[in-house]
Amino acid sequence: MKVLIVDDNEQMRQEIRRLIDDLADEFYECADGSEAFAAFSAHQPDWVLMDLGMKGMDGLTATKQIIGAWPDARVAIVTVYDDAGLREAARRAGACAYVVKKDLISLRQILSQPI
Repeated sequence: MKVLIVDDNEQMRQEIRRLIDDLADEFYECADGSEAFAAFSAHQPDWVLMDLGMKGMDGLTATKQIIGAWPDARVAIVTVYDDAGLREAARRAGACAYVVKKDLISLRQILSQPI
């Protein structure tokens, strides 16, 4: 499995990678949404783990663009914001999962779902 981790905090990217290291064969990382779009195009990952609040292009915009170009892409929002409005916005953008960073362990269950 290939996973693209998109977060402007390098330590958070490393933490997520450590948590799911045994579930994926390849990892790609980037720090904002515009980089995520380019990385998705280049690597076609099975999952994108997308932060919401980033400098440059935010996670909702990047999710919309990725899903618009690749409708079968699987994007999980990974954020500090536990907000019903943002959950709905993420769903409308095409995300198939929403994980609050204080509950990162749930990423393992999400990524273990059959592709």
